[in-house]
Amino acid sequence: MLIHGIGSDWRMWQPVLPRLAPTRDTIALDLPGYGDSPRTGMGARSGIGALADVVEGFLDQFGLPTAHLAGNSMGGWVALELARRGRARTATLLSPAGFYNNPEGVFVRASLLFSARISRRLAPDAERVTASRLRRTVLFAQFMGRPWRLPAHHAAHMMRVFASAPGFDADLAAITEFRFAGPLALADVPVTIGWGSRDRLLLPWQGRRAVRALPGSRLVPLPGVGHVPTHDDPELVADLLLEGSTTTG
Repeated sequence: MLIHGIGSDWRMWQPVLPRLAPTRDTIALDLPGYGDSPRTGMGARSGIGALADVVEGFLDQFGLPTAHLAGNSMGGWVALELARRGRARTATLLSPAGFYNNPEGVFVRASLLFSARISRRLAPDAERVTASRLRRTVLFAQFMGRPWRLPAHHAAHMMRVFASAPGFDADLAAITEFRFAGPLALADVPVTIGWGSRDRLLLPWQGRRAVRALPGSRLVPLPGVGHVPTHDDPELVADLLLEGSTTTG
C-alpha cells in the first residue's frame, strides 16, 4: 500500500507503478481530503492519528490484517503509525515526516504554507503556468531534485491538488506540532528509510534521527532526488520499494 504526502495524491506514485505491479498487488490510495477523496471519516480531527485510523479502516474493509506499507513525507509517518499498531509487514519510508527538531518544524510549516499560497493563486491557470519547463523547475524545486523532469500535465495536476486540499492547513499544523513517538508494535517489522540527497524540505540529516528512533531500521541515501522522488528517478525509487517489501512471513 502506497501512502502519499501532504498536499499530494496517489498519482505521485504513477512513475513507479509499472515496476511494482508485475510482482506486487499494489494499492495507491488518496487520503481523506486529498486528490479525489472527500474529507470524511475523520470528524473534526486532523493529523497522523486520524489519517491512520482511516487507512486502518480501509485495511479492515478489505480483510488485510497487515500489508507492506510505503509512504512519502506525511504518508511515511502514517505508515509508521500503522506499523506502531502492528498493521505492517514491512515499512518503506521516503523522507518521512516527524523527525524534525523545533526550528526545522517551523521551517517546514512556513515553507509549505508559502507553497500553498502560491499554488492557490496559480491553480486556476495551472496548465499555462506549468507549460514552461523553466517555470516547472522554479515552482517545484522545493519538492524535487530534478523538477525539470516533471511532465507538464503532472505538474498542473499537482498544483491543483495542492491548492484544493481541504485538510491541508489542519494536517500541516498537526504534523509540525508533534513528532514521531515509537516504538513499533512489532520489533521485527523491517523498516527501510530512503532520503533524497536534494531534499530541501525535510533535510537529509533528519534521516539519521529516524534510524536512531527506529532501532534495526536502515537508512538508504537516494542520490540526486528530492523530497518527492518518484519523478526524479522512478527506477531508483521502485527498486527501493521492491527491496524494502521483500520479506518472508
